[in-house]
Parts: sequence; structure tokens; C-alpha cells
Amino acid sequence: MKISRHWKHLAATVFAAIVVTGLAGVPAHAGETDALYNSAQRNFTDGDDAAGRADLRALIGADPNDADALSLQAIWSHYAGDLPALADAMARLNAVDPGRAAGTTHVLAAIGAAVGTLPNPLPALIGPQTGIVVLGYGLLPDGALRPELVNRLIAAWLQSIAAPLSPIVVTGGNPQNGITEADAMAGWLIGHGVPPSRISVENQAGSTVQNALFATKLLRDVGATSAVVVTSPNHIRRAVADFIVAGTQVVGATTSLEQLVSQLPPPNRQAQRGIYLDATRTFELDTSR
Repeated sequence: MKISRHWKHLAATVFAAIVVTGLAGVPAHAGETDALYNSAQRNFTDGDDAAGRADLRALIGADPNDADALSLQAIWSHYAGDLPALADAMARLNAVDPGRAAGTTHVLAAIGAAVGTLPNPLPALIGPQTGIVVLGYGLLPDGALRPELVNRLIAAWLQSIAAPLSPIVVTGGNPQNGITEADAMAGWLIGHGVPPSRISVENQAGSTVQNALFATKLLRDVGATSAVVVTSPNHIRRAVADFIVAGTQVVGATTSLEQLVSQLPPPNRQAQRGIYLDATRTFELDTSR
């Protein structure tokens, strides 16, 4: 027998209330609120935002000072367009943890900037304090570059010619045949005339979130105060959001040409949802407790 989504959400809310209050009205223990937090994050990962927000409401009812829960509630209320819930969560968060509230506001601003980003194959005009960050893409089993990654590298190579003094960061782990994405990218760029001294290799990242977190640190290490992010058109908005959340000032978004026209319209709701989810991860809100 099929159960409607409405009744699933209602059941989740009732169950959450029971967990928080207990059958005898006993306040929830930390383990119980942690279970609600974990359930919320699983629901967000699985795409059931209403159930995730219901879990958070129950958690916040039990522990009004849980800054992570309040931050998540604000971010997902923003995605849902629930302005009263967003305002309530932000007001509570400002009272509990002003720093986390400021960070959450930054996350929402980053998402807005990313959604408004257009894929652009033209190199940006930048100076030596702006780095060029090239995001990896899965290698073939023998460690060779896939065509999509070659296209990203061509865009990065053109950007490097337009900005000959800018440092370059290649980011990506996921080794195949003992070769990481970043090492393969560095080899391609060097083979096409880019001096090795310009290239910094970040070869541990296994996701866009880690690309942003790890490459941001490397950019700072090489003295860059901003960056142009280079990736594919269907990836650029999520990448821009993650890098801004990670603390990089993104001044340009350069893309390869494939799928360019199809990615010019604003992202649909599902694509935006991926941006929100990634942003919460880059903000380093725990996925579980």
C-alpha cells in the first residue's frame, strides 16, 4: 500500500515530537537530539526537505540553542521560500551565535551569487593577485584525461595566457592507475607550455566541496587574494557557491564550451537544490553527529 508524501511528513513530525518530549514528557537527551539532527541531514541528502525541516523544528524545540540546527533551518527555509521560518531561525541564531549567523548570511549570499552566475568561455582580465583554479574531473581507468577534463584544461590554458602572472591551482584527487586528477592536469598544462613554477597541485580533494576547501587554503599559501574558477558550464554555479562559502573571493567564472548554451538559463529547482546542499557541506555543518 502506498503512503502519500503528506502522511509521511506528518508521521515524521509526530515521531520527532515523541522523540523530543518522550512519552512521559521527559526532556530529550543529547543522543535524542543528535538522532533528530542525523535524520534531518539524511532527509536533506535524500531530497525530502519537508521531513528534514520537521526534524529540525523538533530539535530546536528541544534545544533552542543548537546553532548548527538553526543554521540548517535558515538555509533550507530560504530554499523553500519560507520567509517567516527563515526570519525566525536567523533571529534565534543571532541571539545564540552571532558569528554563525554571519556565516549563514554569507552562505545565502554565496548561493545567490552562484545562481546568478553565467557560464562564460572568455578569459577574465585579472592581475597577479588573482589565482586560476581548475577543478578536476574523473580520469579514465588507465589515468588518462577524459574529454570533459581536457576541455576544462583548454579553458584554463587560455585563461593562463590572458593572465600570465597569475598562479594556477589544479585541484582533484580520485586517483586512477596511481595518477590523481590534479597531477594529470598539471602534466597537461606543463606539456602545453605553462611553467611548472606557476602551478600548485592539490591532489587530495574527492568532491567539489573539498576542491573549494582545500584549494582556498592553497590560494592563500601562494598569496592569491581572489580567484577565477575554471570548470564545465553545468558545474560552474555549484563550484562558485562552494568557493565563496569556503572564503575565496571569486572574481571570474571561466568555462569550457560544451553544453554552454543549455546552461545559460537560470538553474531549475533541482539544480538549485544541489547548490544549497553543497553549500551546507562547504560551510562544514556536520553531516552527522
